[in-house]
Amino acid sequence: MSRRIAIVEDEPAIRDNYAEAFRRYGYQVAAYADRASALAGFASRLPDLVLIDVGLGNEAEGGFDLCRELRARAPRLPILFLTARDSDLDVISGLRLGADDYLSKSVSLPQLTARVQALFRRMDALASADSQETVLRLRGLELELERMRVAWNGADVALTVTEFWMVHALVRHPGHVKSRDQLMREAQIVVDDATVTSHIKRIRRKFEILDSAFAEIETMHGAGYRWRP
Repeated sequence: MSRRIAIVEDEPAIRDNYAEAFRRYGYQVAAYADRASALAGFASRLPDLVLIDVGLGNEAEGGFDLCRELRARAPRLPILFLTARDSDLDVISGLRLGADDYLSKSVSLPQLTARVQALFRRMDALASADSQETVLRLRGLELELERMRVAWNGADVALTVTEFWMVHALVRHPGHVKSRDQLMREAQIVVDDATVTSHIKRIRRKFEILDSAFAEIETMHGAGYRWRP
């Protein structure tokens, strides 16, 4: 069964071009012009991945609002922003809301489809996980690979797909420093160093909400990050 991608884009020509491109790759595509129609469509069935523009019609930040609503409903739904608004502030805002990736509309179609395929590969990896590594436990942490679940002191931590794989990369080898490039490879994303830093900050905040004394992720200045040994 082919994956279902939702595209939320207010420009008809751009929306149609992306929809047709993904259909050629074998995906089912549902296209929406605004936040309200997208939410109505998602009420009966969530897609497998969502591409969102930031500005939607008369809502200058409708895409951010939609991301916030989707993330509250489905913490692990892959969400990508695809927008002409690519300032550092906009990128950071999108990632803080829980997007897995943030791309400029100047990105080529091959690059865009590669990002989408990378997100789906990460989801597929869960189904073929090595049974010897299904559950990782370290102090207050419990990570279940097949269920893509992370808990701290028994309470679930609502991580996105990208955040989950970054935590997994760190926890597999506690005490080993992972560079930003290594974290990108293991999370299967291609972003700049500042974006990796934003993801790590967001991960820390999610743990700190549950435990104000959380200090497991250590910054090794000039080298990267590690999970406390």
